[in-house]
Amino acid sequence: MLRKLITTIFILACFILQSTVFPALDFGGVIPNLMVILTSSFGFMRGDRTGLAVGFGCGLLCDIFYGGMLGFYAMIFMYVGFLNGKFSQIFYPEDIKLPLALIVTSDLTVGLVCYVLLFLLRGRFNFSFYLWKVICPEAIYTIVATLFLYPIVLKVNELLEAREKRSAQIFV
Repeated sequence: MLRKLITTIFILACFILQSTVFPALDFGGVIPNLMVILTSSFGFMRGDRTGLAVGFGCGLLCDIFYGGMLGFYAMIFMYVGFLNGKFSQIFYPEDIKLPLALIVTSDLTVGLVCYVLLFLLRGRFNFSFYLWKVICPEAIYTIVATLFLYPIVLKVNELLEAREKRSAQIFV
């Protein structure tokens, strides 16, 4: 129960930061995608089901406040969380290379999927402009934000796992 509450607080806090604080800190109109960081992190830390659930929550918030159609971002983020959850078996908390690689890959994937489904299908074929002015700067800014947000998520996850192990030992 505590894990679900803290996960919900993380989702809401990251969404509020992404919606209010980071637009004031934009570089060339680009802000980091904290929802991708959170979805990916929970996916490879806790597994595909948790990644799926967190992805749904993050995507649904994006759909409600920014999306043109309900469920578009929820679907994309669910896939991101699920696929990152498949890497939970090879995740080691001490190693930051895998999380950074997965988060940047997830952010690039979200950017490409959004381009294909929102722009390319409407006849906007200027892919190089979208790639170099939106996707790549957002990925770089997301990497920088990951260096600050990921250790917080990791520490909270470790504290919750330690608490769950202590409570499980009481019943054994």
